[in-house]
Amino acid sequence: MVERPAREAGGKDIAVEVLDRAVAVRPVGEMDIENASALLLALTEALALALAGAQAHADADAPADAHASPAKAVVVDCSRLTFCDSSALNALLTARRAAQEAGTAIRLAAPGPQLLRLLELTGALALFPVDPTPPPAPPGRLPGSGPDGLPR
Repeated sequence: MVERPAREAGGKDIAVEVLDRAVAVRPVGEMDIENASALLLALTEALALALAGAQAHADADAPADAHASPAKAVVVDCSRLTFCDSSALNALLTARRAAQEAGTAIRLAAPGPQLLRLLELTGALALFPVDPTPPPAPPGRLPGSGPDGLPR
């Protein structure tokens, strides 16, 4: 497991974690115009890690003429989001388009009522697979802790 906090943008660190079957992005609090750029940075980093992991797996385990392994999905853990505006939705949609072009997906895990309503009102709900629960915290990390592993 590799954990890399996203570069700081707008004063917001968003954890990006490589898990067994996915790369998790864990935003916390409000995602709005002030920190949508941090969300997009984290999603972009997660997508790069998902694609790099698939390529490394293909290089190590497959003959030279075999197709590359599919990229891991990027799962956005929405369980600690308290608000999401159109700027953050735009970041999700931008990352979704990039993921789709790369042959993978952006999944939303445990979205709250406000985010679900935003997705419904904009017609974007059908564009994202939704998981009812967030991805598990990596070993040695408490659920709900920040990028440094400390409780928030």
